[in-house]
Amino acid sequence: MAGFEDILGHKKEVAHLERAIRSGKVSHAYIFSGEKGTGKNMLAKAFAQTLQCERVYERFAPARQGAYYGGSADSAAPDAILGDVTPCGKCHSCIQAASGNHPDIIFLQHEKPATITVGDVREQLVGDAQIRPYNGRYKIYIISDAEKMNPQAQNAILKTIEEPPEYVIILLLTANENALLDTIRSRCVTLSLKPVPDEVVKAYLMEQIQIPDYQADICAAFAQGNIGKAVRLASSDDFNAIKNSAMKLIRNAGEMEISAIVEYVKEVQEYKISIGDYLDILALWYRDMVYYKATKDIDGLVFKDELRTIRETVRRCSYEGAEEVMKAIETAKTRLAANVNFDLTMELLFLVIKENIHS
Repeated sequence: MAGFEDILGHKKEVAHLERAIRSGKVSHAYIFSGEKGTGKNMLAKAFAQTLQCERVYERFAPARQGAYYGGSADSAAPDAILGDVTPCGKCHSCIQAASGNHPDIIFLQHEKPATITVGDVREQLVGDAQIRPYNGRYKIYIISDAEKMNPQAQNAILKTIEEPPEYVIILLLTANENALLDTIRSRCVTLSLKPVPDEVVKAYLMEQIQIPDYQADICAAFAQGNIGKAVRLASSDDFNAIKNSAMKLIRNAGEMEISAIVEYVKEVQEYKISIGDYLDILALWYRDMVYYKATKDIDGLVFKDELRTIRETVRRCSYEGAEEVMKAIETAKTRLAANVNFDLTMELLFLVIKENIHS
């Protein structure tokens, strides 16, 4: 774990949490909302470590712990009290948090991959919340993929959110806030994590992952503000192979049989990248093609090194055809997420690509 200074972007949300700590107005329940890879887990861990840090507590411990429920980050944020809110990283609490072994920072586990059951919630949170912290100021419960809680589990947690012990803080991390009951959402402070600017993502990748600028350009554009997606691609030892695979398919799809294309795409699974991410790379290339067709601006391209292929494709493709392809890629991602047959999904996608790009 680490402090807020290690959070990429999300300055507004970090500032809100820091103000709450300084003024003693920490809520008993938060929803961190944002798509997978936006940094919800890192933000939750940083918040938890900061709250438990002995140095931070000594500096900002209020005479009386306040609490508030509901509302947005804007409406819930009190006036700030000046002072640095950074965990020391050296106290016993920080050392435990950094190692993932803090007894009062609890990550809810669930055996069923797609569901958090009422049994999971009752055993690990509702019942446990009645036991005072072992050595921290708070007991902090972090529930990742909170949208997986079934209605029974959500109702079981509701009473703890409504009438929590003074030391309990619950962090619900979700990619689908609307899957949570209205009664849950109305009693939590919601922080919505927005996409991180491309230039921030690119700088991070070049500094932390130490990749060249052309690769960082592709990864940042591919991620569309999702740092997790950018890091996945940038960290892959197979980056060049993934890119070359995509370009080979783009160049040769017109001459390939659909069955051969499907088998070719299956081979992508050998790389450390999902099919959805691979389709995002294809979509990024087609967006480059439309951009160049409209502007003839080389500097605005992500795939600058593929200019010749872009020019060749632009000559035989209409704006409408390119739009149909990009729609088809999004449809394919949705179908795959819904567990529609892989072969059928790829066949339908590349029929659209062949018809609109290579006919």
